[in-house]
Amino acid sequence: MADYKEILNKATAEATDFINNPSRLDALLVQLEEKLRSVPAIGETISELPVMVAMVKSWIKKEYQVSGKVLATMVGAFIYLVKKKDLIPDNIPVIGIADDLAVLGLALKFVEPEVKAYKAWKTGQ
Repeated sequence: MADYKEILNKATAEATDFINNPSRLDALLVQLEEKLRSVPAIGETISELPVMVAMVKSWIKKEYQVSGKVLATMVGAFIYLVKKKDLIPDNIPVIGIADDLAVLGLALKFVEPEVKAYKAWKTGQ
């Protein structure tokens, strides 16, 4: 259990570093969008990713406010998706993106109410 907490703490610290540096965060979002071009669309989990990216971009531009926990969850998931240190390497057909989707799915479960609120806000603009 201690290893899990250590991993979570490191991920949170890394996400915080990105959050505190908007240009670095924006570069991460660009990398994430590039990576998505090579990933097949799989279910609702992946379909919400562009909304999550737009939400963070709106936060960067100071157009939309979101809690630090929600922001860190999304940015942490983005970092995991972009980084090359996956549990299952992405170059393994089909199962290579399984861990990426699992991380994204968990993040989405946590931030889903905020994503829905963002969509409503965006629609109202």
